[in-house]
Amino acid sequence: MLENKTISLDKSFSIGSRVADYAQLMKMRLSSLVVFSAAMGYIIAAGNSFSWPQLFLLLLGGFLVTGSSNGFNQVIEKDLDKLMDRTAQRPLPDNRLSVTEAFIASLLMGAAGVAILWIYMNPLTGVLSLASLLTYVLLYTPLKRITSFSVFIGAIPGAIPPMLGWVAVKNEIGLEALILYAIQFIWQFPHFWAIAWVLDDDYRKAGFRLLPSPDGRGKSSAFQTMVYSFCLVPLVLLPQYFGFANTLSTILLMVTSLVLIVPSVKLYRNCDMKSAQRLMFGSFIYLPVVQIVLMFGKLF
Repeated sequence: MLENKTISLDKSFSIGSRVADYAQLMKMRLSSLVVFSAAMGYIIAAGNSFSWPQLFLLLLGGFLVTGSSNGFNQVIEKDLDKLMDRTAQRPLPDNRLSVTEAFIASLLMGAAGVAILWIYMNPLTGVLSLASLLTYVLLYTPLKRITSFSVFIGAIPGAIPPMLGWVAVKNEIGLEALILYAIQFIWQFPHFWAIAWVLDDDYRKAGFRLLPSPDGRGKSSAFQTMVYSFCLVPLVLLPQYFGFANTLSTILLMVTSLVLIVPSVKLYRNCDMKSAQRLMFGSFIYLPVVQIVLMFGKLF
């Protein structure tokens, strides 16, 4: 009897561990943020007439494509992940998943995700999701060790999720979709550079060049981070200018911009870790708040 209980517990532990490994392979938290942006784009486009079943399929397809991108990224960077403290315990460098298993899982997720978006949304949504996946895996991932310009390349697919949600409703790339894309595109620079500043020592172990200047944690990198933070201000004015948002929404968006501007200015002045950390955490808050404000502006 005791032996049977032990076997049952071992099986449960094994299944739970495997699920946790796949969750790490897909980078669940990052995938959730991406899917959230797609959902916001969908609701902004659809307004009060959005369909819950269609929204669910959009989230499922987007989640699978994002998980596929993250999985392929880890397959390619398996040996590099071993060198960094924050990634050494991922399932591939720790040999809890094989490269073959991770590759097949990523391929299946990508194919299923693109198919769902193509069939149940529209072909344009499927094409955008496929382009995003290929750009992230085939361009951004290998360029990370070659040039800091990789952040620009990575920002191209990284800004697609809200546009994807909008296109899923409208079946075209309209002005509102481009504004959503532009906000998320520019946001990624202070976001990624703040992370790169905090983790620069760890990134250097793998040869990643993510800060915008060769001087690393210096004035030049801090200045460029500050400039991109300020560039978001005119972008969040565009929704009201083109009739997509009201005055209250615009005021809230301007106030929200302070969570990036204030720490980015302090980072430029001090070039210190504390300011970089505040900017990093502020960037996590900024994008969801902006998209929620725009969503409520359309619903109410």
